[in-house]
Amino acid sequence: MRGHLLLSFSALLGLAWRSRGSDVDRRAAPADTLLVLTVATKETDGFLRFMQSANYFNYTVKVLGMGEEWKGGDVGRSIGGGQKVRLLKEAMEGLADQEGMVILFLDSYDLVFAGSPDEILRKFQQANHKVLFAAEGLIWPDKRLAEKYPSVRSGKRFLNSGGFIGYAPYINKIVKQWDLHDNDDDQLFYTKVYLDTLQRESLNMTLDHKCQIFQNLNGAIDEVLLKFGTNRVRVRNTMYDTLPVVIHGNINTKIYLNHLANYIPNAWNYEHGCGNCDQNMVDLSQVNVSQEFPVVTVGIFIEQPTPFVPEFFQRLFELDYPKDKLNVFVHNNVINHERHIQMFWDENKSVFKSFKVVGPEENLSQGEARNMGMDLCRKDSSCDYYFSIDSDVQLTNRQTLKLLIEQNRKIIGPLVTRHGKLWSNFWGALSLDGYYARSEDYIDIVQGKRIGVWNVPFMAHIYLIKGEVLRTEMKERNFFVLEKLDPDMALCRNARELGLFMYVTNRHEFGRLTSTANYNTSHYNNDLWQIFENPVDWKEKYIHPNYTRIFKENYLEQPCPDVFWFPVFSEKACDELVEEMENFGIWSGGKHEDKRITGGYESVPTDDIHMRQINYEKEWLHFIREFISPVTLKVFSGYYTKGYAVMNFVVKYTPHRQSYLRPHHDSSTFTINIALNNKGLDFQGGGCRFHRYNCTIESPRKGWSFMHPGRLTHLHEGLPTTGGIRYIAVSFIDP
Repeated sequence: MRGHLLLSFSALLGLAWRSRGSDVDRRAAPADTLLVLTVATKETDGFLRFMQSANYFNYTVKVLGMGEEWKGGDVGRSIGGGQKVRLLKEAMEGLADQEGMVILFLDSYDLVFAGSPDEILRKFQQANHKVLFAAEGLIWPDKRLAEKYPSVRSGKRFLNSGGFIGYAPYINKIVKQWDLHDNDDDQLFYTKVYLDTLQRESLNMTLDHKCQIFQNLNGAIDEVLLKFGTNRVRVRNTMYDTLPVVIHGNINTKIYLNHLANYIPNAWNYEHGCGNCDQNMVDLSQVNVSQEFPVVTVGIFIEQPTPFVPEFFQRLFELDYPKDKLNVFVHNNVINHERHIQMFWDENKSVFKSFKVVGPEENLSQGEARNMGMDLCRKDSSCDYYFSIDSDVQLTNRQTLKLLIEQNRKIIGPLVTRHGKLWSNFWGALSLDGYYARSEDYIDIVQGKRIGVWNVPFMAHIYLIKGEVLRTEMKERNFFVLEKLDPDMALCRNARELGLFMYVTNRHEFGRLTSTANYNTSHYNNDLWQIFENPVDWKEKYIHPNYTRIFKENYLEQPCPDVFWFPVFSEKACDELVEEMENFGIWSGGKHEDKRITGGYESVPTDDIHMRQINYEKEWLHFIREFISPVTLKVFSGYYTKGYAVMNFVVKYTPHRQSYLRPHHDSSTFTINIALNNKGLDFQGGGCRFHRYNCTIESPRKGWSFMHPGRLTHLHEGLPTTGGIRYIAVSFIDP
């Protein structure tokens, strides 16, 4: 490990340790007399984190058993761990005579340092014992031994073998008694030694009752909290007002340890932010040739009707990444979206390295589909990364894929949230039954008040996994099928059980989640109805790109007195609204008799369809309040519109049905008139003439709206459409 001092036994034996005899000097020993021994047969994420914290404080660490087959059982669920004692016994044979050496033995997969070697030595010597074991409030593995434990006035009563410290000769005297099997229980062995009164006294053993050095989290989560300092963060035990040095996420507290390790010892603090976000990163900016970029399999999942799918595909295509390095797999479970996929395929089938679509006819479950996508990378030795993304993720950052790769984690996702809500693609904590729980830092992370790379227990919607991890650590199970869990929860639980860390980064703005709730697919263009559920996506799709310039740059015109002309609708909005009306198809015919209005008679009829007829009245009125009312306030200074309109409709002008509209006043305080197609391309003629001012506007622009007073002053007429079809959207506002 870079930056660590990993000592061989010959080097250790060659050290000139200062002999202390039977009386140990109670002053703090120098840090170089402390040797940390730990057992790790694999370099798991937990082990690497342990070593990272050890490196931060310059601990001297010797790793035992690396590369050896683990035969110690599943210690997370049952008894076991004897292999650790056997390995320690072998290691201590060469250190038994080093009387001045202090041995700190620790688990490493679920443990981090929060303090320095000097602090540990000082606290150990203040304890005035030769051997000090970690303590906890719960007894394991034999509850029948509880009555044999010495009573304590204050503190935790029971031994935990995940951490202990002592002088080398005394540690050797303990472990040389081991004559059991690798899968026997290590904690039971140490417990029996401790409960033997003669041995406890002769070896001068005790427990760290008040967590001066060791903090076991099992049964003690409510006792600990983070203590933020200037340069680093500590864990404080509020029960005993201590600052433990070794934090151990034993039994079922590993998720909470992961949360604490997002801060301790130097991962994040208020003064400096993220302290380790830039460690071990890769730099894709140094890759100059596209052929040298990693190969990525992109798994796209459309599992439910989802708004803005065409925009989803467009943003995916616009990712700043060589397309010939992307293998695309699409699972679509929604018939309604087949046309969107076909459109994307027709335009881009020759762009990507490969492109595969599995449709609803295959009748795959979500778990089966997601496993199929993952397998495409797992079984392809050239696949460097698997990038899974659901169709409800709108990536607005073109660098997303590069940024995730550069962060160099086994599993990592970008933070995406629903606009204006705390709903995101990760959970900061889990409840006891394995479902959502809010961590104390969740809101700050979602709102960007804490920026970093966060170890989390659950993530969904979008994530990147290293291909090599799929082919090694994640190769032997169907990760998306587990009990009665949904596929995302199954994936995360399986990853947690393997000790794989999952990270979410909010170091950049990446995009957002669209809401799929209440998405009605009964319309021709369903996204038009998303103005409430997904207002940001609706605005980006349907509002004219120059709309905001109205307020920033006074980007509007006044072609006639008190007639204002401004951009409001995008091309897509105009086209889809026209398509929606034509799909409905029941045009009024421009007749005076009209049962749709109060009284049943229209004095100046048009050939139209009302917004109410296509169930768009509520959405249209909201559009008026959100995007027309601000313009009203700007151009009619001092007038505050209620933004209400009884008459909201799309008019269709054709030479053979109704080509013009005779002079009239509108039944409104003011009127908007939005051109929905292009003069010269879609129709000829048309326009509007205001009689009082002898002012004519003959060249309406698609997506632009006129706004003019309705009553009294602005008598106007619709000029004849001489060819094609002209469409306009009209509202009589504040009648």
